[in-house]
Amino acid sequence: MNLRYVLGSIVSLPLLPLLYFQGKNIRKKVPKLPEAQEPKGIVTGNFNKTLNILSIGESTIAGVGVDYHKNGFTGALANTLSKELESNINWRVYAKSGYTVKQVYKKIIPEIEENTTDIIVVGMGGNDAFTLNSPKKWASDIYNLIDLLQNKYPNTPIFFTNMPPIKEFPAFTKSIKFVIGNLVEILGQELNNAIINKENVYYNNEIITLKNWSKRHSLPSNNSKIYFSDGVHPSKLTYHVWGEEMAGFIKTRIK
Repeated sequence: MNLRYVLGSIVSLPLLPLLYFQGKNIRKKVPKLPEAQEPKGIVTGNFNKTLNILSIGESTIAGVGVDYHKNGFTGALANTLSKELESNINWRVYAKSGYTVKQVYKKIIPEIEENTTDIIVVGMGGNDAFTLNSPKKWASDIYNLIDLLQNKYPNTPIFFTNMPPIKEFPAFTKSIKFVIGNLVEILGQELNNAIINKENVYYNNEIITLKNWSKRHSLPSNNSKIYFSDGVHPSKLTYHVWGEEMAGFIKTRIK
């Protein structure tokens, strides 16, 4: 049993009615943005080798907040990896806004058309936090997802992205940031524990903060709105930075 989760549940319980009404209010104010278009592409750098990437996940991987996937996370990731690994990159996105890990492994993984791939990137966590999924159930769902992917692609490395930085979302109230933000960090700890003994599975466990990103990428730190398209989902800038960061993480672990 995760002690932090138990203590957090006790503290958060009286806040649930408030969170319910705050959540309804936020849903009214935050515009409903579509998923990005054109979920596959090619980065050609005239290199002698080509790598294939599958990008799987929830709304951020689905590119909510930008027009085309080439301007989203996977596009930025592919462009950066092409340079870092000196490879042409074929990329394909399989993602759905609103999906939890359970929905991804039940509905998305069986629909993947590719029989082989060189790199798998998975971005999850936000919806499991918002649906108040427990750490134990989340870990079980993660195991199921990994098992399905490894059965389908036994020699392909799997890379989990950072958990979404819910505490940084400007659209959310302090109480939502406290409850859901802490839960998503707990789920991140469980994910880290789940992959420790899994061969060829990696998790970028750095907690994203806009302050650190601003320092590393020489961006203004006093205007969090530049990082978000609707107060919740990333802007084109954020997808670009996140894709670059994840590419750096992958580069140091690719075999």
